[in-house]
Amino acid sequence: MCMVIFAPLFAIFAFATCGGYSGGLRLSVDCVNKTESNLSIDIAFAYPFRLHQVTFEVPTCEGKERQKLALIGDSSSSAEFFVTVAVFAFLYSLAATVVYIFFQNKYRENNRGPLIDFIVTVVFSFLWLVGSSAWAKGLSDVKVATDPKEVLLLMSACKQPSNKCMAVHSPVMSSLNTSVLSEIQSGKALKKRKRVATLTGL
Repeated sequence: MCMVIFAPLFAIFAFATCGGYSGGLRLSVDCVNKTESNLSIDIAFAYPFRLHQVTFEVPTCEGKERQKLALIGDSSSSAEFFVTVAVFAFLYSLAATVVYIFFQNKYRENNRGPLIDFIVTVVFSFLWLVGSSAWAKGLSDVKVATDPKEVLLLMSACKQPSNKCMAVHSPVMSSLNTSVLSEIQSGKALKKRKRVATLTGL
């Protein structure tokens, strides 16, 4: 019964921490000519992490000319798949909990209930594995693409040793790390609930 409770809780953490994420980084470009500098370049990004659509302007340190850039990468497919699986797993776990508690007699009447439950849980367990693996790779790509050191390499002004480019603030990724861990724990909870449902019909 604990696994029946924990599966939806882990699923909530998974889609809430990923689907509700927004973060950003701040960079500084200090030109030789101080009037051309920009010491506070803010770059914001969020779910579903279509980073190639996140644009920002930076000084070129060559007069008032500005360089328009975009982050690199698109992790939207893995992020959206991850969140979709988490949402449906939550809804299924919630529905299964209601059946276990209020319709236990009907659930035990024949083998159809446990069999359907077993099949659906196997499918979700597989989707959890695929989703968590895909999102783990997507998250790794997001971390690289939003690493201030990597973003600074995109700027032409930062290729001139006379200009000083610095990372002022790096994005906080702790909640996204939590989303992957929650996905893995939810998958384990689903597998344990599958075994319990198969062996006991609960």
